[in-house]
Amino acid sequence: MVAQRRLALLAASVVVALVALIASCSTVPLLAPTSAVISIYPETNSVSLNSQVTIIATVILNGVASSGTGSGGSTTGRPGAGNPVQNGTQVSFTTTLGQIQPSTASTHDGQVQVTLVTGNASGTATITAYSGGTSAQITLQVGTAAVKTITLSASPQTLPAAGGASQVVANVMDAGGSPVGGVPVTFTTDHGSVTPTTATTDANGNATTVLSTTATAKVSATAGSVSATAVTVNVNVRGLSAFTVSPSSTTAGTPVTFTATPSTGANLSNVHVDFGDGSATDLGPIGSSTPVAHVYGAPGIYTATATARDATGDTGSLATSVIVGALQPTLIASPNPTAVNTPTTYTVSGTSTAAVDHYVWTWDDGTAAFATSAPQVTHSFTSTGTKTTRVDVIGIGGGTIGSAQISVTVQ
Repeated sequence: MVAQRRLALLAASVVVALVALIASCSTVPLLAPTSAVISIYPETNSVSLNSQVTIIATVILNGVASSGTGSGGSTTGRPGAGNPVQNGTQVSFTTTLGQIQPSTASTHDGQVQVTLVTGNASGTATITAYSGGTSAQITLQVGTAAVKTITLSASPQTLPAAGGASQVVANVMDAGGSPVGGVPVTFTTDHGSVTPTTATTDANGNATTVLSTTATAKVSATAGSVSATAVTVNVNVRGLSAFTVSPSSTTAGTPVTFTATPSTGANLSNVHVDFGDGSATDLGPIGSSTPVAHVYGAPGIYTATATARDATGDTGSLATSVIVGALQPTLIASPNPTAVNTPTTYTVSGTSTAAVDHYVWTWDDGTAAFATSAPQVTHSFTSTGTKTTRVDVIGIGGGTIGSAQISVTVQ
């Protein structure tokens, strides 16, 4: 009887032990055997800041090691024909930069999928996947560490002579030609200013700034340790470097000479000169200092303006002033003295036909005033005494630009 009780107690103990063993086995994770090989396949070769990328790991029995599409990958295990490990095999992940979510995942058909989440830090993320006695490792470049090339473009690339603003875009790419987003790009220029000086790339890898300049400028960009070849934003050279007049002070009817000088390198289609007295002329596409003569028909202070137009249609102007005084003509009578009823010839000197429209003659012997187009007239007196003759010089514009008079003794 006692023996039977002891046998029953022993059987019960065995059952309890077996149940405990089964329970403990259910809490032990299923790990890959030493014959397995882990391979890691990242979604991209590089990762933007404050973003995420999918990481896929495969676990194969007697598989062939692979480092996936990342760089610096390594695995441990035995190569050979492979089959997926048992579903539910746990694979754990670590990273030296950012976070892996989730840090542990279970296989299905030999595959797990996790996500690398990055923050504000740039650098190299070394990602390790391990299960049991096998592991794999891969590196991904994050943020500025992923930058391989920067390409700059500007719109517009040519500004008018007065300068202006141009939008400059830096396109940031990784080694595989994919855009790198979320990285800061620093802009600099040798003329003018850029706003902002630092911009963050968008999902397409583009960072934008605005150049403001009055002179041709080069804009450079840097992200991390990579710098772009500078883009040049041209400012059209001003059309004219000088516009002068000689002499700067003259009298009505006396020609003056204006000279228009184009800027070095200016590609001008025309220079229009407005003399300031209602008249103007076009000099055409000048390439060197070009003179043009002009006669002012009335006294005054005149402002002449030269307006240059370049091949793009942009214009630039320079102005200069000239002081025009009244003519100081001289009236000569011959003969003087003269006799009654003897013709006396009057001649005006010191005038220019380019500025004179006509001459108005006035005598004090009762003869009515009259005009001539020539600076000379003949007149006879019918009585003796001192006779005064006056001439008014009328300019092209209709105003009096000079006067003179002379007295003749008639015997």
